[in-house]
Amino acid sequence: MTSLSPAATTSTPSARSRVSATDARRPAPRPRPRPGRWLREHLVVFFGALGLLYLFVPIFVVVLFSFNQPTGRFNYTWVRFSTNAWAHPCAVSGMCDSLLVSIKIGVLATLTATLLGTLAAFALGRHRFRGRAVTNVLIFLPMATPEVVAGSSLLTLFINIGVPLGQLTIFIAHVMFCVSFVIVTVKARLAGMDPRLEQAAMDLYANRTQTFLRVTLPLVLPGIVAAALLSFSLSFDDFIITNFNSGSTVTFPMFVWGAYQRALPVQVNVIGTAMLLITLVVVGGGLLLRRRRPAAGRR
Repeated sequence: MTSLSPAATTSTPSARSRVSATDARRPAPRPRPRPGRWLREHLVVFFGALGLLYLFVPIFVVVLFSFNQPTGRFNYTWVRFSTNAWAHPCAVSGMCDSLLVSIKIGVLATLTATLLGTLAAFALGRHRFRGRAVTNVLIFLPMATPEVVAGSSLLTLFINIGVPLGQLTIFIAHVMFCVSFVIVTVKARLAGMDPRLEQAAMDLYANRTQTFLRVTLPLVLPGIVAAALLSFSLSFDDFIITNFNSGSTVTFPMFVWGAYQRALPVQVNVIGTAMLLITLVVVGGGLLLRRRRPAAGRR
């Protein structure tokens, strides 16, 4: 028999230290998570994703049925894929005219409400005056008032003062309920802004106009843009108040409601999908612009 030498059977202290150091560097095996614990940790994420999916299901249906070619007048059942509605979005009589009316009133109401609301937000957020608390409460009344009540009240007002119903009365009504949303949005942006930035600009010998244009306005601009987008969405989408004060004017929501009584053309889904795509492009462009600004600043 062959016998092993002591050197082969006994390891040196340096070899044992190298082995222990290697074992210390190895990561300890992670315990497998229990199914119940993993479910509890991700329960909020799961329900959040489920809620988002529930919100987006109608949007997915609108986009899908914009490529449908129904056999009848109503676009309720999927028949086959077609792009005819996208090629001829104005094939339905009167739809594009009502769309232009809604866009025109929405843009004018958005510009007016954004200007008035921004000025009011600066007054309420930066100044102290008598009746400020009451004014803050009154701002929420147009948002809390039911649209049926607001629409009928405005109709009574226009009839009593002799204003003919039409695009002018729709414009006034839309500005009325959009101003409150602008004030709340811009005021929240002002409340989250650090006032020391303006103080630092004035310490560097900037006057009030320079401080506002170069410091305050760029910081508040995201809130103003968000308020403008919200105002346009509310104005373009409104039906109840518009229906009370439109007279013979037909906006796009009113056209959809009237067309639903006789038929539901695919072009309605096309317009809805196009507005969704435009919104995504605007929001995505804003996000890209905000990401490029810090990168340009670091250069």
